[in-house]
Amino acid sequence: MCAAQVTEWRHAQATPRTDWIADEAPVALVFNGVSHAVMLASPEDLEDFALGFSITEGLLESPGELYGVEAQPVEGGIELRLEVAAACEWRLKERRRTMAGRTGCGLCGTDSLAQVRRELPRVQPTSVAIAALALAQRELQTRQAMQHLTGATHAAAWCARDGAVRLVREDVGRHNALDKLIGAMLRAGEDASDGFVTITSRASFEMVQKTAAIGVGLLSAVSAPTALAVRTAQDLGVALAGFVRGDDCVVYTFPERFSLPLQAQAHGH
Repeated sequence: MCAAQVTEWRHAQATPRTDWIADEAPVALVFNGVSHAVMLASPEDLEDFALGFSITEGLLESPGELYGVEAQPVEGGIELRLEVAAACEWRLKERRRTMAGRTGCGLCGTDSLAQVRRELPRVQPTSVAIAALALAQRELQTRQAMQHLTGATHAAAWCARDGAVRLVREDVGRHNALDKLIGAMLRAGEDASDGFVTITSRASFEMVQKTAAIGVGLLSAVSAPTALAVRTAQDLGVALAGFVRGDDCVVYTFPERFSLPLQAQAHGH
């Protein structure tokens, strides 16, 4: 975040004041000296981002293949210099991409359709009460420090089955926030089968795929999913809920995992 002098217009009156603005920077991910991707991201929690991105993109098969990360400021942005195992370096050579600005569509720069949908195993089923989704969203709102100051960031949270928030990460990009969260979960040794992820954005296909990539069985979003996201969640065994607002939500896959009344299940709500 950075401070800026702004002029606020309210009630037909102009008032100069200092405001906080979310920062974003080009972040280049460099694997064993070879640049692989350039992302626009908030320059915080970059070690979490490096690990989460590498795992959810299938570049690392396990956190143990990442030996070290160094964030180095360079002209025009930041280089994340990752020291990785030889197996990861081989995968990079097989799957070269040039990506930029992926915060918008999530797939910019993908050079083949085969890279879009990854072959992933089905996740272990996760069941929670609807009340846990509401609690998680309420608690997440109180823990979005960057959003409260800037109004310009997304957040992703790892939550216990009862909805208690364990970890939160924020970023100007919703995919980046989730990658940072996943990296933080892996570094903390969290059991992916023992909770769920909640996000402050729509549930895109890629958000579902990233969630499934580490074995999380339930994704809760404040906004709607896409049709491809719903199909992917169904295929991978991810229970998916959207429009989680207050005590209400819409369940798109596996309603039996949300302890819904039988009548609601029969009507598809």
